[in-house]
Amino acid sequence: MHLGVSIFLTDETIGPAGVARLAEERGFESLFVPEHTHIPTARQTPHRLGTPLPRHYWRTLDPFIALTAAAAVTTTLRLGTGICLVTQRDPIVTAKEVATLDFLSGGRFEFGVGAGWNREEIEHHGTAFDGRFGVMRERVEAMKLLWTQEAGTYKGRHVSFEASDAWPKPVQKPYPPILIGGHGPRVFERVIGYADAWMPLAEDGLAASIADLQRRAADAGRGRIGVTYFGAERSAAALERLAAAGVDRVLFGLPPAPADEVERALDELAPLVAASTS
Repeated sequence: MHLGVSIFLTDETIGPAGVARLAEERGFESLFVPEHTHIPTARQTPHRLGTPLPRHYWRTLDPFIALTAAAAVTTTLRLGTGICLVTQRDPIVTAKEVATLDFLSGGRFEFGVGAGWNREEIEHHGTAFDGRFGVMRERVEAMKLLWTQEAGTYKGRHVSFEASDAWPKPVQKPYPPILIGGHGPRVFERVIGYADAWMPLAEDGLAASIADLQRRAADAGRGRIGVTYFGAERSAAALERLAAAGVDRVLFGLPPAPADEVERALDELAPLVAASTS
């Protein structure tokens, strides 16, 4: 099982190059960063869970620029979005950013995507909240076409373009792994339909859910679906439980904090990495 980290990178935290160096030096497999373009002020407090939304939500760095800085100072670290809000992005531009980052990193990018939960944030981008999952599907499908075809054409309800060339193509073939984050009654339909992996963030019932996912994938003629668990408890016991449940990669959350605090957190996690590779 691979061990990675995730962090909200902002203008007030450690920089992307700094955390990437520290993580790679300690043997972590991957670094994932989330995305919020902005947070409408009315949704800052309270948010959907009934508690104040932490300030790092509306101060996040652009994930593609941040991960490019991380790629420039590392050689083996996998670099991912956890998650990219594709419902808030132009798919042609995002396809270019994904392919460029994969090219510049030597094929180390992981494309975690999601539809989002913040109605106002999503609708400020012109996407209807209740239709966001259909938008997500078409945008991902359109990006896959641009990565894999020359003169690709896409005709959908939400995305449409005539025959178009888009370069560079990703280094990873046919394209970087696509991970869909979240839970819900239709998440497996989406993962199996147009993604490569699932990114859950709740451990309750996880083993049964993963078994169900793999059964559905087999019924659909798919191979095994990868599972990246987001926000793991920092303990060997938690890693044992997650491995037994069928998780392939675990992401530990790092504090959105200055360099010294983030380095201490990485040092505390480093023994778990060492134990997992011994």
